[in-house]
Amino acid sequence: MYAQLTQTWELVLTNGDVVEVPEALAKAPENAVNAGARAPFLVSGDGRHFLYFRKSDGRFVERTLNSKERVVSRQFTADTIGEEWPWVSDDGSYVVTGTSGPGLGVFADLRKGKVLPSPGGTDAWGFRGFSPDSKRLLLAGERLTVFDRGLRARMRLKTRLSPRALANDYVTAATPVGTYGKYRKLRLLDLRTGRATGTVTVRLPRGQYIDDLDFDQAGHVIVRSRTKTGVAIYRVSRATGKATLLRTITRPDEEIWVLPGDGTYELWTERKSKATRACVMS
Repeated sequence: MYAQLTQTWELVLTNGDVVEVPEALAKAPENAVNAGARAPFLVSGDGRHFLYFRKSDGRFVERTLNSKERVVSRQFTADTIGEEWPWVSDDGSYVVTGTSGPGLGVFADLRKGKVLPSPGGTDAWGFRGFSPDSKRLLLAGERLTVFDRGLRARMRLKTRLSPRALANDYVTAATPVGTYGKYRKLRLLDLRTGRATGTVTVRLPRGQYIDDLDFDQAGHVIVRSRTKTGVAIYRVSRATGKATLLRTITRPDEEIWVLPGDGTYELWTERKSKATRACVMS
């Protein structure tokens, strides 16, 4: 039995169990800047951590099924839902927030319990992604920069490309090529040399596009693509663009669903129904 959208979030485990999270806000409160806007609920890429704004005080918190809540940052609250939005690293231990104004908001290292100031004394950064091992962040400013978790710059590159993913070698980045919403091509960028590969056409089935681009732990290019029934996940050859199907996930008949590694909004996220779920795939 499912609660209404304004009532609760649920976690659907791989064994089929459903765990309600009634303490998580579903919508921004009436006194928020965007009252009634959907409140973010994130699941880390490893499927172990989930993050949400809690009803009791509007704080954004992280927890696992068996742990207590940890506040991400006291300056990131439900008051700014729709004006500030979070990304979480694959291991669930680092959160970055974007803002509706220029630049980024919070850099929170939950493993160390620290909120760090924006690097370089400026907020004019754009977030591009975490490395799969969660040890590096890729940010775009005047130069594309790889930072470690302490926001120390490790590599800088001036380029016109806007990569969306960083591999675990901290050197290889990937960017989709084409028209927004209908990407079918990609390029790889070497952050040491500034050299980019030629454009590679990803051989997806007709009617499917690159909706999400990332690397796995082994450095393979991974593409998620919306389908008529849910999402398909592919491993893509850097050389030929051949797309090998890894798995498909059938969309539940719910208003909103959230997959591990999703951002605040994904193209496949919303659908009209009666409840809100997050699918934990680990």
